[in-house]
Amino acid sequence: MPTDERLSDDQLQRIANDLRDNWHTGREVDFEEAIAFHESLPASKQFAQVLESADQPLLQPRAGVPCLEEQIDLLRYLQDEGGADLLPTTIDSYTRDNEYEKAEEGLAASRGSDENELNGFPAVNHGVEDCRRLIRALDAPVEVRHGTPDARLLAMVTLAGGFQSFEGGPISYNIPYTKRHDLATTIEHWQFVDRLCGAYTERGVTINREPFGPLTGTLVPPSIAIAVMLVEGELAATQGVRSLTLGYGQVGNLVQDVAALRALRKLGNEYLRDEVTVTTVFHEWMGGFPPDEARANGVISLGGATAAVAQPDKVITKSAQEFQGVPTKEANAAGLRTTRQLIDMMIEQDIDLGGIDEEQALIERETRALMDAIYEAGDGDVAQGVINAFDSGALDVPFAPSDAAKGAVLPARDDDGRVRIFEFADLALPDDIKEIHAARLGERAETEGRDQSFRMVADDVDAISDGKLIGRPSGDNSPTGGASDAD
Repeated sequence: MPTDERLSDDQLQRIANDLRDNWHTGREVDFEEAIAFHESLPASKQFAQVLESADQPLLQPRAGVPCLEEQIDLLRYLQDEGGADLLPTTIDSYTRDNEYEKAEEGLAASRGSDENELNGFPAVNHGVEDCRRLIRALDAPVEVRHGTPDARLLAMVTLAGGFQSFEGGPISYNIPYTKRHDLATTIEHWQFVDRLCGAYTERGVTINREPFGPLTGTLVPPSIAIAVMLVEGELAATQGVRSLTLGYGQVGNLVQDVAALRALRKLGNEYLRDEVTVTTVFHEWMGGFPPDEARANGVISLGGATAAVAQPDKVITKSAQEFQGVPTKEANAAGLRTTRQLIDMMIEQDIDLGGIDEEQALIERETRALMDAIYEAGDGDVAQGVINAFDSGALDVPFAPSDAAKGAVLPARDDDGRVRIFEFADLALPDDIKEIHAARLGERAETEGRDQSFRMVADDVDAISDGKLIGRPSGDNSPTGGASDAD
């Protein structure tokens, strides 16, 4: 079982040497030469510096296509026409599964076709020099966004290629993404990634790391998401990471989302060591979108309004074409501008929302209870503790495909649309907190004239795509809900 200890320089070098043979571009990686390339980049491309010095939320979309020139054109468009402050490179699914041969075939097919045969940019196949061509061609800093349980070779190639921010983590890119990877193995793999980022940082090239906050993206209770962020942050800090962006995915209730983002920042600064700079990122709605683009723009606008009030350091934007899959570049840019408009109109307003302090206090109590359970399960070692906590169900993530999680916790919305826990299973929360959740869900059940049941959970999963926040029964005429007319 892995422990929360820093890899030695010899261990880092040994693993890197082994990885070079996984694909031929791995042999292009030269750490000293990579340091020199990073040092040649202007301040405007230093990801951590740009993010950490911003005085209002920066905007970043998701975007990735297979071929280099098309990826450059896409990101230039989002930069110039969408006003993106930070840029992504979203990695293809074959690379996420370390299937570089299949990625190579898809890249070759895409080069000879008008259609993209991959759903992202195969950075390992492109290699170091193509990554540098992309970095040189753009004005804004660029982040690697992916979903890879074993991202070691991807990190080697892209960091050497000039990327200065790397998304993901051993829990957030395992539990929500894959069934077959055990948590101990992914922690070991990500210890290498984080130690590599730490090695760059120690040489004066600060690599920003961003754990993936939305997790399964489906009604995740804020305290669970924040606990995972803190664990991944602590694991990364042990390996020498000094710039951490902790994430949170929108659940849709404005008060709860603002409270959660404030709790995330407060607890991040409290739990992570003093030498770490903590920033936060807010992901606009990650669940199902309405098929109607006008309604979808309403979902995006709520995200922008939330960001204006909570003021995270960064916002990951969405487009009005989320329902149909990968958006056009025009729709992607429009989503950026929609979010910017809301933030620019609202950020200087003194908006006082009732209930934020109370909700934040509840989220913080829950998160501390989960963190205490993790430390206890590992006798103070966070790596061992989080493995044991997931194994026992003391920590869990709803709707998770991974065998490493129980997946027994079930959320549902209360009468105000805040995400509560309907089924706790073995989640390590005290009885008085459980009673609060049960009482809030009981109020909703009374409003709707039905018993608390799994039907609430199922209704809430589809509610926003159906045009509402709360999955009210069809025919319910209460002012806070009602049957959807989205179809």
